[in-house]
Amino acid sequence: MNKPSSPSQRFHSFDLLATLVAVVRGDGTVLFANSALEDAVGSSRRTIEGASFLNFFTEPLVLRTALDGARINEYAALRYDARLVRQQADPMPVHVVLAQTDAPDEFVIELLPLEAQARQDREERLIDQAQANKELIRNLAHEIKNPLGGIRGAAQLLEMEIDPALKEYTRVVIHEADRLQTLVDRLLAPHRRPHVVGDVNIHEVCERVRSLILAEFPKGLKVVRDYDTSIPEFRGDREQLIQAVLNIAHNACQALADRIAAGDAQLTFRTRIGRQVTFGKQRYRLALELHVIDNGPGVPDSIKDRIFFPLVSGREGGSGLGLTLAQTFVQQHHGLIECDSVPGRTDFKILIPLP
Repeated sequence: MNKPSSPSQRFHSFDLLATLVAVVRGDGTVLFANSALEDAVGSSRRTIEGASFLNFFTEPLVLRTALDGARINEYAALRYDARLVRQQADPMPVHVVLAQTDAPDEFVIELLPLEAQARQDREERLIDQAQANKELIRNLAHEIKNPLGGIRGAAQLLEMEIDPALKEYTRVVIHEADRLQTLVDRLLAPHRRPHVVGDVNIHEVCERVRSLILAEFPKGLKVVRDYDTSIPEFRGDREQLIQAVLNIAHNACQALADRIAAGDAQLTFRTRIGRQVTFGKQRYRLALELHVIDNGPGVPDSIKDRIFFPLVSGREGGSGLGLTLAQTFVQQHHGLIECDSVPGRTDFKILIPLP
């Protein structure tokens, strides 16, 4: 006859999670606390287990009421916001998810720091936004393409028939039609070009972009390399990634125009390995983090939430396509680009899963 397993054995897989997890009885007694919860509250597992989890919240009665409701099957799961008490630190705002296990009078409580929850929501919005952008761009570009060709052709025919003194006007029409055609081709480019997969060394990508940037901005700009050389190669489209990083770096340099003129502009390429990283609604054991950081004025507040939208630009004369295309290329690698910007420091972070 098999002996029943201890709570530590039953729930040891929760130690692999970055989120804070406790398993409690209906009266609030802690049966198990994962290592992330230990770290967050600043107490050992031995101290937490056997204690009342109600005492770890600034408003324990809310958890008491939630557990009472769960015990009489008032709901299958409950979510609410609370503040987690920590040793030698201010209470941590968390999002609480309470659910019953298969065992009687046993509940799993998952605590998501509200900052992490907000980040996850933001990432999900970015992914949904990018997908909607992709469909919008493809449909809009195809709708523009056909009438544009007709306008250009009609202008050419008209040019052959009208007075030479009026040909200046038909040339304007032809020139503008060509300009729009180039814009449409750029919009469609990521969806036309096949995804060429091979082994990619991210530092070769960074070095290629670095050389292109320094060739265009040879004076007044310092490019700093901060590489983690232990990052392994991964399967991807090298040219797409070069274009994505180049678009971000080029945007940064254009924002740095005043500092380049003053001679104190700085652009940093930083690579790191992220462990147990969650993005794009999925959790990855390892992920590449490539930061492109500049010391420019920052992204204007008016477009912060829309910088990855097509045709949104913070620069006079900008096409507003660079970041849209970069996001598309990175998402084709199951990754994501995030932006954190304040005056004096803008950080574009590229996240890509690693094998």
